[in-house]
Amino acid sequence: MENQNSVLNINDIEHSLTGVASGDMFIQFKKVRRMTIELCEPLEIEDYVVQTENFMSPPRWHLGHVTWFYDQLLKKYYNDYKPYKKDLSFYLNSYYQAFGKPFNKNKRGTISRPTVKETIEYWNYINREIAKFFETNDIKLNILKDFMLAFNHEWQHQELMVYDLQHLLQDKYVPKTIKDIPRSNKSSIKKEMIKIPGGIYEAGFDILKHKKQFAYDIEMPLHKVWLNDYYIDNTMVTNEDYIAFIKDGGYNNFKFWLDEGWQWINNNNIKAPMYWEQDDNGNWYKCDFKGKRFIENFPDEPVTNVSYFEADAFSKWAGKRLPSEAEWEKAASWDEDSASSRLFPWGNDDATELNCNLLESRLWCPADVFAYEAGKSYYGLYGMIGDAWEWTQSEFMPYPGFKSGFAEYNDKWFCNQKVLRGGSFGTPKSSTRNTYRNFFKTHERWLLSGFRCAKNA
Repeated sequence: MENQNSVLNINDIEHSLTGVASGDMFIQFKKVRRMTIELCEPLEIEDYVVQTENFMSPPRWHLGHVTWFYDQLLKKYYNDYKPYKKDLSFYLNSYYQAFGKPFNKNKRGTISRPTVKETIEYWNYINREIAKFFETNDIKLNILKDFMLAFNHEWQHQELMVYDLQHLLQDKYVPKTIKDIPRSNKSSIKKEMIKIPGGIYEAGFDILKHKKQFAYDIEMPLHKVWLNDYYIDNTMVTNEDYIAFIKDGGYNNFKFWLDEGWQWINNNNIKAPMYWEQDDNGNWYKCDFKGKRFIENFPDEPVTNVSYFEADAFSKWAGKRLPSEAEWEKAASWDEDSASSRLFPWGNDDATELNCNLLESRLWCPADVFAYEAGKSYYGLYGMIGDAWEWTQSEFMPYPGFKSGFAEYNDKWFCNQKVLRGGSFGTPKSSTRNTYRNFFKTHERWLLSGFRCAKNA
């Protein structure tokens, strides 16, 4: 029998992206879809349907759901559209009540239909219909807006797929392309806390300044925040730092923990970050996309897969705290020389492999915290975009004057979530910036999450 990928018609998927449509929108569409294909190419047929925990989703579901999203846009805007032979909303809807009662997320791995083969057929069909649509229709502003949302939606699911693939396969997932990890020369640089001056800071995404840049409604509007002077670490907390916390009994001392966090670690017997295990000699190791790695051999990588509870406990143990999201954003964005905010820590130019570690870097793990000298912020902070999302102490709430721009997308989650900033090695480069607000619940750690500390001046 041929290898399992042939069953999935990967070549046919590529062929379905070679439509006659032209223009920037269709070029962008093809780029987005090809990255999703690249994530799936290492998988066997059996991998597509497994759901290891209720917080993750099978790869088949991700493939179908992002395709279903485009399907809804075609139904909305394409008069000549002939829908796919079946309406797959019953399974592929996520949480959009406007399209009917969503399928129970916890049970996405419990049914066998639609099959993987049918999901791929659906993917190909929608790709071809999108090509026809872009070839025969004038893309007006409202259509452009919705398709840009669809691209960003698929980028978000690409990152979720990275989380899920790590949980599903860990070191058994062999990426199509994997590169060497940049290492840093620490002889001339050191970990330290940087003092950031306080005062009135205008936080949020400036839609007038960056008219061609997509941003979510939750990043707006610009609003003034008062900040006291504060200190913030110039790097994320590293494996070496976190092992010191563990060895000092950090998981055994209730004084460092929020009550809910203390109950959580004890009820779930949590003694270390997710994916960490200890051998008989007391050495910590981790199985991840790079294989089975002893953590002490990578002391300068940011610690990842920690919950808000763990980040908060470490901060208290260290005599510090987590930054607010406004403090994090000013440290990443503000340029005192020009008296203006930057879109990225290094400036307004797009992310590259020279200034940060994102999905397109294809490292498949965090780089050393000092690896990207070209990615520093004005104040000299390293790694504020990429490697690992950074927990803040801020609740995920609307900014003053918030107006929803996307129905049933972000604003329905303004409850019991904490904000993370920055991006991870699984984040597509077009999917983050200094003002991007990610959000998760306090106990969640299957995401690629880390943190840096702050303290009052």
